[in-house]
Amino acid sequence: MYEAQCAVVGTVITNPVKRSTPTGDEVLSFRMASNARRQDRNTGEWTDGGTLYLTVTCWRRLVRGVGASLMKGDPIIAYGQLRTNEYTNRDGLERADLEMSASAVGPDLARCNVSIHRTKAVVPEAATDGDPGAAEPLDRDGESMADRESIDEDVRESVPA
Repeated sequence: MYEAQCAVVGTVITNPVKRSTPTGDEVLSFRMASNARRQDRNTGEWTDGGTLYLTVTCWRRLVRGVGASLMKGDPIIAYGQLRTNEYTNRDGLERADLEMSASAVGPDLARCNVSIHRTKAVVPEAATDGDPGAAEPLDRDGESMADRESIDEDVRESVPA
């Protein structure tokens, strides 16, 4: 099977819908559109090109994050495996739809501002209050939460308001 991985920059055009498979796995899907706009160098005017429409499907951990964060109209970048879904519609016509099984979805920061809310890290069972040898809580990247918070504060102070 041919597996094409790519990133698509666009806009969410339907609200994400979450459902469960017969095996109990959660899946979330939505439609997105990517518009091509070009500026004519001679006239300086913008012209619209074609529009790419695709269905984005999210699985596992991505379901919770996308479901809590995105809605219709949001500018996003989606990355994942592309494939064509061929089917026959109710009228008997052969149709094809482009689908992406996403491995990452996030906001397009060139077109919006976001606030990040990190989930709390799990403290290992061996760590107890007052224990000088207790391990510090780590984030999902294995970085100390205390170090990350101090870095975040440094970044906030260096960003002009």
